[in-house]
Amino acid sequence: MAIRPCFPDHTPSHLEKRAPEKPPRMKTNPSANPRQAAFECLLRISREGGYADQLMDRELGAGHLSGPDRGLFAELVFGVLRRQGTLDHILTGLLDQPLAKLEPRALILLRLGLYQLVYLDRIPESAAVNESVNLAKQAIPRAGGLVNAVLRNYLRHKETVTFPDPVAAPVASVAARHSQPAWLVKQWFSQLGEEETERLAEASSCQAPLTLRANTLRTTRDDLLRMFADNGIATLACPFSPHGIRVEGRHAIPGLPGFREGLFVVQDEASQLAGILLDPQPGERVLDACAAPGGKATHLAQLMGNRGELLAMDVSRSKLPLILETAGRLGIAIITTRTADLLQSGVFPANAFDRILLDAPCSGLGVIRRNPEAKWRLQPADITRLAAAQKVMLVNAARMLKAGGTLLYSTCSTTLEENEEVVQDFLSHHPGFVLENLNALFPAMRELFTPEGMFRAWPHRHDMDGFFAARLRRVNN
Repeated sequence: MAIRPCFPDHTPSHLEKRAPEKPPRMKTNPSANPRQAAFECLLRISREGGYADQLMDRELGAGHLSGPDRGLFAELVFGVLRRQGTLDHILTGLLDQPLAKLEPRALILLRLGLYQLVYLDRIPESAAVNESVNLAKQAIPRAGGLVNAVLRNYLRHKETVTFPDPVAAPVASVAARHSQPAWLVKQWFSQLGEEETERLAEASSCQAPLTLRANTLRTTRDDLLRMFADNGIATLACPFSPHGIRVEGRHAIPGLPGFREGLFVVQDEASQLAGILLDPQPGERVLDACAAPGGKATHLAQLMGNRGELLAMDVSRSKLPLILETAGRLGIAIITTRTADLLQSGVFPANAFDRILLDAPCSGLGVIRRNPEAKWRLQPADITRLAAAQKVMLVNAARMLKAGGTLLYSTCSTTLEENEEVVQDFLSHHPGFVLENLNALFPAMRELFTPEGMFRAWPHRHDMDGFFAARLRRVNN
């Protein structure tokens, strides 16, 4: 049974959704308070479609927040985005007005306050309510009474909050309890079944681990592990990547020992495995076809022993300097960059590279732990559009591969449409290429591969990003 509010049985009309208006100026600097900063960040994401990590980096870089406030700010932004579906389900039971009719700023205020009550045990309930009301009075004064009433009503009835029945409505149940879009849950059901979908949905709403890649041009993983231990930082060696290190706790990356000396770079273990599966050799000519921001490109150069040629190509000219900046910090000299659109054919050299990595632009459904705002923007039609573009990119990239060369097609998506179906479509039209079986090439990592020999990593199975890769070899001209 839905929880009914103890305030009037309709949302006041002055809080219904209306044409966008300029937000009132905060009475204090929004960045001086973590809740205000989180509200402003979430509002910008909602209105402008910005990326949470970029907006948060900008806010934290301004230096207005310090100490525990920095952690609370990050927790609130990422937490609300990760748990938005569950929060909205609860709010729907507390309001008679549909959430879509609620003024967007009021909805964000309610999500922020409710997140603290539901998920942050260390914040006293009274503080969560009072701070939320104070924030509402500054951000949108007419919403103060609503925020106070809804949050206190939740506290009175939190033990009776209900979710859809998992037997009668399994998709809706998983979507509401684990905060995932229903269309995505339905897709996972068809791929994995109900039991695994439950685990994947739960894992995809949790915080992703911090994983580093040791720069073996300057150190070893064992030496880096010892250095972190000497500095009181808990770490674990990744089970599959020989260069991967899992770091426990939260840390400012530039402040970690060895960062300025170029001893490591941040890169998830699944992403590290892409370079290992391509297996570039010293002296080869290698292309990273969609290289920004450069994590995989610098790993390829590392695997090549900084010997050979590596072209890092990307459609975004503004992102190329970041690749070279990272390469310089790591002591890598073989990378050159080029701006190019892989959707445009006829502008690339044929038969030019020994190995090619095509980490294609994708939906990012495998990394929604890190970019939770993406799951609320995407629709099934976006997957179809992306898959069509990926097919074109794969054809254009393949033209640049030498006879006998190797191409690794990869994405950080969980969908079949962007992965297996793209590869199958390519092979059906290009008999000069074959799919290589990764089970035979890398037997120690068999649990990561499908029976057909393609790489499939899952957050709930392997505690790494959702990732796909298929290795293709050109057998003739």
